[in-house]
Amino acid sequence: MRKFIITVLALAPLAVWAQDNTWERMEEEQEEVVQKGNPDAKYLKGAVPEVDGKVVFTKHIDAPGKTADQIYDILHKYMQKMTKEKNQLGRSALLTEDAQKHILVGSYEEWLVFKSSNFVLDRTRFYFALQVECHDGSADITMGHIRYLYEEERVPQRMTAEEWITDKEAVNKKNTRLFPNSGKFRRKTIDRKDFLFNKFESLLK
Repeated sequence: MRKFIITVLALAPLAVWAQDNTWERMEEEQEEVVQKGNPDAKYLKGAVPEVDGKVVFTKHIDAPGKTADQIYDILHKYMQKMTKEKNQLGRSALLTEDAQKHILVGSYEEWLVFKSSNFVLDRTRFYFALQVECHDGSADITMGHIRYLYEEERVPQRMTAEEWITDKEAVNKKNTRLFPNSGKFRRKTIDRKDFLFNKFESLLK
């Protein structure tokens, strides 16, 4: 009996590990980041842009020497792959695949994990759209239509990015820290955006 208990305890971290953000594990395996100063510095005012009252993240990526067709094919393949990743849920799909106009639109539903331990799993359903416009030598990426479904097993809470992660809703007036509740959504949303934009950029090098 004692051996059985020890075995279960040894395997428990592995079960919990599967509930982490898989994309964050990939980053951690590549490099170890040593944080200095305010750990929230990159998440403070200005980190979540708004366009006409909507939260929209954008990135222009230069890809010298690559045609619009080549860029489209590279990003199309990756966006398709995203829909089948372990953190994705049932509604993730590509909505627009226009090879002539070189436009891609994907709608994603995935788990965004805030905390995972032996006794706590704090996560939210995370919904967002990615739009890619490919040109000769460059691509323009847009991430928007961001929303969340939180605590669905208890009292479900539905929030949009505009209601929950803007400067007004998630950052204190002194611009020194994030609020505890909305701040964790803002932090992980920015982390996910950074991962995706950096991934697209690395694919087009």
